[in-house]
Amino acid sequence: MAQALNAFDTGSSRLPPPPARSGAVRINHVSRTFQVQGRDVHALDDISLSIRPGEFLSIVGPSGCGKSTLLRFLAGLDKPDRGTITVDDTEISGPSLKRGIVFQDHRLLPWLSVEKNIGLALRSLPGAAAEKSARVAELIELVGLRGFESALPHQLSGGMSQRTAIARGLAPRPPLLLLDEPLGALDALTRTHLQSELLDIWESEQSTVVLVTHDVEEAVFLSDRVVVMAPRPGRIRRIIEVPGERPRRRSDPNFVAVREEISELLAHEH
Repeated sequence: MAQALNAFDTGSSRLPPPPARSGAVRINHVSRTFQVQGRDVHALDDISLSIRPGEFLSIVGPSGCGKSTLLRFLAGLDKPDRGTITVDDTEISGPSLKRGIVFQDHRLLPWLSVEKNIGLALRSLPGAAAEKSARVAELIELVGLRGFESALPHQLSGGMSQRTAIARGLAPRPPLLLLDEPLGALDALTRTHLQSELLDIWESEQSTVVLVTHDVEEAVFLSDRVVVMAPRPGRIRRIIEVPGERPRRRSDPNFVAVREEISELLAHEH
């Protein structure tokens, strides 16, 4: 196994090309009910949403509103009871390398280096070893980890570990990148810094991004639109367009107004 990871793979075909503004998502009348201790719990109720190719969209809402359930549907890790979800007109039927996902816990393999953890996402893809190595090196440069290629996860800070996880999620060039509270466990200073880096990565890779977060300011800073969820049953309360060119200033009156509008909606739900 170690030899295979070192070489990534040896094939003659090429890696998938960068997406040409793909990643259009259509969520059509999606609902999900769970059985909990003999009673029905309606996690999501008739959710419909369209996400534009290349858009950065955030989902916020109180605990129990179905944010993570919806993200699991997009990842293909679970299925709705009713409704359909498509990416580029193809219905999601299971996990796929066309949809990268990054969790709050980086989930790096502790015995593999930064380079090998990122390369792991390319093992099942066609492509020569040299091409895969070049892709890994490109991502290491993109996420600011040059010089740490051989470092093991326990030798990295929390922010560096999350950069590695983001690079691994991007390695196959997925049209859709799913982020489940990826910065939630970091200290405030590191989190703010990585938000700016995440925008640089998004602009470079051109993937569609869906972020689940509890941090309203983070959602407003990063997103083209913010979806505000209402709980039990989970449903879309409002979709808010975020005005202003990037990079956004957190002290800008428009920024503050949108942040306060979303905060008031969430306070009302509580």
